Amino acid sequence: NSRGGASLLKDSIPITEFSASGPFEGHDLLRRGFTSVKNELLPSHPLELSEKNFQLNQDKTNFDTLRNIQGLHAPLKLQMEFRAVKQVQRLPFLHSSNIALDTLRGNDECISFEDILNDPSQSEVMGEPHMMMEYKLGLL
Repeated sequence: NSRGGASLLKDSIPITEFSASGPFEGHDLLRRGFTSVKNELLPSHPLELSEKNFQLNQDKTNFDTLRNIQGLHAPLKLQMEFRAVKQVQRLPFLHSSNIALDTLRGNDECISFEDILNDPSQSEVMGEPHMMMEYKLGLL
């Protein structure tokens, strides 16, 4: 063959042309990893993100208003109280109502979805207390 090595490389077909493309392309686990449908989902409604962050936005608005009315010390004191109340919890296998946090936020007199149907993230299935405590303390 009179051709040199350079002409062989020039005449070769790139590997990218062999890969499938389009709507029926297979997912390459080695190059791209596992897919997660949850990460690819968009919010189903424009207000969904607003509803998820409602309490955070409400606290921010209250802190801004409190700072404008009473000064910098008032929201700082309230934030410290929030942190102190969040640290006090029941044992991991018992449901905590967080009544002190609700009282600080002013939600103690309001009836909401969680009061009637409970928080969906909390299940009513009680695990084994000793196992749950050992897991929380890092003994397992």
